Amino acid sequence: MASIAFFVSSMQGGGAERVAALLSNEWAAGGHDVVLVPTYSARGECAYPLQPEVKLEFLADRVSAGGRGIKAQLQRLYEVRKLVKEVNPDVIVSFLTRVNISVLLATWGLKIPVFVCERNYPPAVTRSWIERLSRRWLYRQARAVVMQTDKGVKWVEEFCPGARAVKIVNPVVYPVPARQEQLSMDSLIDEGDRVVLAVGRLHPQKRFDMLLNAFAQAAAESKGWRLVVLGEGDERQRLEASAEQLGLSNAVIFAGIAGNMSQWYQRADLFVMTSLYEGFPNALLEAMAHGVAVISVDCDTGPGEIIDSGQNGLLVPMSDGVHGVAEAMRKLMDDSGERARLGLNAKATRSAYNLSAVARQWEKLFSIQQLSPNPRPDQDTLTS
Repeated sequence: MASIAFFVSSMQGGGAERVAALLSNEWAAGGHDVVLVPTYSARGECAYPLQPEVKLEFLADRVSAGGRGIKAQLQRLYEVRKLVKEVNPDVIVSFLTRVNISVLLATWGLKIPVFVCERNYPPAVTRSWIERLSRRWLYRQARAVVMQTDKGVKWVEEFCPGARAVKIVNPVVYPVPARQEQLSMDSLIDEGDRVVLAVGRLHPQKRFDMLLNAFAQAAAESKGWRLVVLGEGDERQRLEASAEQLGLSNAVIFAGIAGNMSQWYQRADLFVMTSLYEGFPNALLEAMAHGVAVISVDCDTGPGEIIDSGQNGLLVPMSDGVHGVAEAMRKLMDDSGERARLGLNAKATRSAYNLSAVARQWEKLFSIQQLSPNPRPDQDTLTS
């Protein structure tokens, strides 16, 4: 059994945080000692259920989460290094660019294997020149850089020379574990409503404005449908105004955060994702695991490796824009038999992205990486 220190930006919500919780719970259930460290957030409640065996250690208990400037950053690095020495883990896992850089700097010379993971496709996210240079220089010091897609692996190999890239996909859990924020359906939608579901932060990355325009076109010919958007973010007010301008005030619901996601997936007739970029979208996987027919824009990474278009969902080329999404929505909104067929096929994600199997891939990676000072992972071994 291994001791694992897991660093992540926060545990207050988000895809990376959800995966961190899932893996931590699975490893703890398997007998590993797991310390989960939210690194850049203030102390607060964990948005995702954790097993009692997972120790939650907020770095904010040691250093101010809001500190800025060189002095504050040096203090943070010092406290990360101090915590690592106290825990003395066999391996360290880190999620997200900013955290990865901090952990690699803080653990320099400690000879503890560090495995960093990017959660989005890096070229799609704007980074400062300091972060880009630090990543290029430091990632070669990690035992492995874990990406969720083939395209992500190729990016590491090209832009972080000397770094060791490995592909491990995100896991999916069926049903999705419930959280505290239970969002009642009865007060928002009628029993006879057919539901298009969208999930994610209200952020430009998710392009909910595209979804609103596509829904306006599709719903004009397909009556009785409601669009429910689950999530919160800075774009809420603007998106609500846009829905009103499109005449969708009575057809679109910005419902907020739902802790009972499994119930919402089970209620949905169709799931649509219009993101500009993704890493490996958890919400898409979850919808498919629950047997929902899905439509996604074929952005740079993620959906194209999950959806076999026409078999377990529909992919819309990026170049087709709003019209392409609207046409795909109209097609499935008008064909319940096709929705049922795609949804049935989508359920195969439950086994293909099984949490236990994904956790074992990480464990194999840990073992392989500790065999010699500078081993190179064998992708076939990891995925066998």
